[in-house]
Amino acid sequence: MPSPLVGLTSEEVELLRSLADAPIRFMVVGMGAAILQNAPGVTQDLDLWFARRQTDLLTMACERVGATYYWRSNPPQIAGPGIDQIDVVWNCDGLRDFEDEYEDAHEVEVVPGLVLKVLPLDRVLASKRAAGRPKDKAALPMLREALKALKGI
Repeated sequence: MPSPLVGLTSEEVELLRSLADAPIRFMVVGMGAAILQNAPGVTQDLDLWFARRQTDLLTMACERVGATYYWRSNPPQIAGPGIDQIDVVWNCDGLRDFEDEYEDAHEVEVVPGLVLKVLPLDRVLASKRAAGRPKDKAALPMLREALKALKGI
């Protein structure tokens, strides 16, 4: 059953629960983070930024729900039955280091009982601006407007 917020399957929600229960820190970044903060938009994947390359812990959290961490793909991904398009991020363009961004991250209830750290909208905007890919540039006006609405401007 899809999550009402980002179209997650029940298997993807269970993966996120497994990751949240593991002793590894991560946060949602990219357009998924923007959408979780009520920015209008779409995304084809969910980007998860991890604190460090604790691949053993990441692999174990994935295996608990029948998923696999594909570290050799570009970008690295997590996939499995009912789990599609979850990208693993080890660094983000235009942002501070993970620890600093994590400290300022918002907590968002993705589905009932599952709260995840999410990169704040202004930092998503900074990352998209720095990445400079055509798809990132196309999202900038919408992200600016969403940030204004969030701040009540």
